[in-house]
Amino acid sequence: MKAMVLEKQDLLENLPLKLKDLPLPEPEDDEIRLKISVCGVCRTDLHIVEGELPAHKMPVIPGHQIVGYVDKLGAHAKKYRLGDRLGIPWLYKTCGKCKYCKSERENLCDAPMFTGYDVNGGFAEYVIVNEEFAYPLPGNYNDKEVAPLLCAGVIGYQAFKATGLKDSGRLGLFGFGSSAHILLQICNHLGIETYVVSRTEKELKLAEKLGAKWTGRIDEDMGVLLDAVIVFAPSGELLVKALKKIAKGGIVVSAGIYTTPLPGFDYSHIYPEKTLTSVAHTSRKNVQEFLNLAGRFKIHTEVNEYELAEANMALLNIKYSKISGSSVLINQPS
Repeated sequence: MKAMVLEKQDLLENLPLKLKDLPLPEPEDDEIRLKISVCGVCRTDLHIVEGELPAHKMPVIPGHQIVGYVDKLGAHAKKYRLGDRLGIPWLYKTCGKCKYCKSERENLCDAPMFTGYDVNGGFAEYVIVNEEFAYPLPGNYNDKEVAPLLCAGVIGYQAFKATGLKDSGRLGLFGFGSSAHILLQICNHLGIETYVVSRTEKELKLAEKLGAKWTGRIDEDMGVLLDAVIVFAPSGELLVKALKKIAKGGIVVSAGIYTTPLPGFDYSHIYPEKTLTSVAHTSRKNVQEFLNLAGRFKIHTEVNEYELAEANMALLNIKYSKISGSSVLINQPS
């Protein structure tokens, strides 16, 4: 099979992902093999490729928003049939034994494995996964539309749940990339007002188009204090500034797997009763809950398409904020 392989973490300008011909992976026991149709590209992939996240497996095939069709079953795999369309997200496997797995918090598993980080992921033509960590996808989306839901959608939804908001309130979305443009539509569906902060005019215009209540830069006056903020941009400075935008009793949630250092701040930023927290990864329960919600109405995903061999370019465009919405790699039919 063809795959874009990372052999050494490096700046994207040096094109570290190389197109390789690799042996076809074979499923074992309760594993299944998917022929990949589409794989989303996101900022976590960027952090892995450039080394902002330490290497776990090297070489590795990145990619963790995988849409594919069951191509082969392991000897004991019984959950799915050949040809079934499934998705594979960031969480590849958990130990099932630690206190977090036993208390329905497997996103905090002590020994997790992540797709495209600890094991080979979706920047390829085929992928292997345990059948318990693959998901049927809602039928109201085509492959390109549904791929971004598997990371951007899932992590945005998990961050949203951490805010405690349900069907009312004011929510700030700071950084308007793939996750935020999906979550904004969920908020519209649930009746929550959204306030979008971004550095780029292109992202602000997309937020307006999708129905944001307010859009602008971080230092502009919103006219209100927010009940909660989710910060998607990998900026410690933005996390601290977000604390000034929430009302007492409010919460700021960091949705990223990486961020720049937080600058020092005084006590008034978190008093009275303001919370700064983060969300980590996801869980199978959360993935399934989000996909069920996505199946009840149509989330519009703004998709930028690339061929598999253009993975470096897709990541460069994310790095320099040259695109709005989500990016996907498309496998051409063989």
